[in-house]
Amino acid sequence: MSSVQRLAKNTTLLFVSQMISYILGFFITMYTARYLGTAGFGVLSTALSLAYIFAVFTDLGLSTIITREVSRDNSLQTKYFTNTTILRLGLALLTFVLIVLFVNIVNLVHHQYPPQTVLVIYIIGASIIFNGLSGTFTAIFQALQKMEYQSISLILNSVLMLIGTIVAIYFSKDILFFALLYVIANVACLIFILSVYFWKYSLPKWDFDLNFIKITLIAALPLSIVSIFTLIAFRVDTVLLSLFKSSVDVGIYSAPYRLFEAFLFLPAAFTISVFPIFSQFFISSKDSLKFTYQKSFKYLTILSLPIAVGVTLLAEPIILLIYKSSFLPSVIVLQILIWTVPITFLNYIFGSILPAMNRQTTLLKITFISMIFNIVLNLWAIPRYSYIGASIVTVLTEIIVIILCFFVLSKSFCSVNLKNVILKPAIASAVMACFILTVNINLFLEIILSIIIYFVVILLIRTFDREDHDILAQIVPIDRFKFLDRFFK
Repeated sequence: MSSVQRLAKNTTLLFVSQMISYILGFFITMYTARYLGTAGFGVLSTALSLAYIFAVFTDLGLSTIITREVSRDNSLQTKYFTNTTILRLGLALLTFVLIVLFVNIVNLVHHQYPPQTVLVIYIIGASIIFNGLSGTFTAIFQALQKMEYQSISLILNSVLMLIGTIVAIYFSKDILFFALLYVIANVACLIFILSVYFWKYSLPKWDFDLNFIKITLIAALPLSIVSIFTLIAFRVDTVLLSLFKSSVDVGIYSAPYRLFEAFLFLPAAFTISVFPIFSQFFISSKDSLKFTYQKSFKYLTILSLPIAVGVTLLAEPIILLIYKSSFLPSVIVLQILIWTVPITFLNYIFGSILPAMNRQTTLLKITFISMIFNIVLNLWAIPRYSYIGASIVTVLTEIIVIILCFFVLSKSFCSVNLKNVILKPAIASAVMACFILTVNINLFLEIILSIIIYFVVILLIRTFDREDHDILAQIVPIDRFKFLDRFFK
């Protein structure tokens, strides 16, 4: 199987699983927000944001190192499994202790979190221990390009969360039950991943090596700091809102933030699949690496730009459909946040190719700058402008990251012609926007027709070239559809 075929297979698997998870997550978020209201949803969102920030300490860049090194040399699989599993267990327990310390310090200084909120934070914090332990197995599956198991795990998690949410609402459970759902789902997924790993690869041999752990931690250190900086930069806004404003403000901000995050399954699925290939090409073929980088940049731009345009124009009916009128102030937040989508899609590429090129330190510097920028600006904007200020700061932070990453790669590795990449998707998005502005039909039908119009225009203005044709021909039997040849310039 060629690199293109493996990439297509794994991306498709992750795309389908992420799409199913997104659809299920859509209903989970909708039912949870409606049931708990803005205040209750704000409490749950605060706990989740804190958990996401501290979850980085359960990994510390180990997943990226495992995927990169095992993809280059499969014989290292057992070595990494034994040593990083032990390491992750200790890190997961330490992470929970850090969450407890943080909450107690905040309450000692600020007296902000009531007892129920504290308990919700602790429960969701405990769930990340089990999620962290799954990390070693999923990283090895990624390295071996066996994405089907990770895909099933994603779907399993979403199914369990949806069932639990429906049960909670039916039996009128409180917010603590909603928090417990995260523990149950993560435990079930850990059991599944463990079972699959032992089934496919048998019980690994004991190969504990303290020196190997030290070397791995040193190699992962820049990536771990990058993860910490990135999560702080893009999760601290919710935490600061919970400290400076009410849980209602947090709920109004978190509702559209959840929708914005849902779109990230596209670049996440793609970059998880492409990272092992980036890593291999960096060793074997720099020209192939450049080609893959440029095409990745192009394809993610084509996918992301219409999302920003379409959601901006349809933000109000989307919010009213999902969350109802109590979340109406979230409309402007969604219209601002959605413009991080085309930027974040490309930042996923940068976040994959720099580690694949052993340039973790460069990524570290960029994320540090973005973190400081985000924190300082949020400390000024949130007390004054609440969720509006937090939304604008999020977009500006992503812009800082993409400018710095693009500049670094253009100067030292490979440039991308932005005009050629952006112009035609922008034209197609403009045509789609005209359609949205001139019709008034059922929201779902409008979205489907808008997608069709966008991609028809993309084909008509010949956005794809012969290289794209050759890539597609390796994935599907395009020769059966000769009429498509006219759309490739």
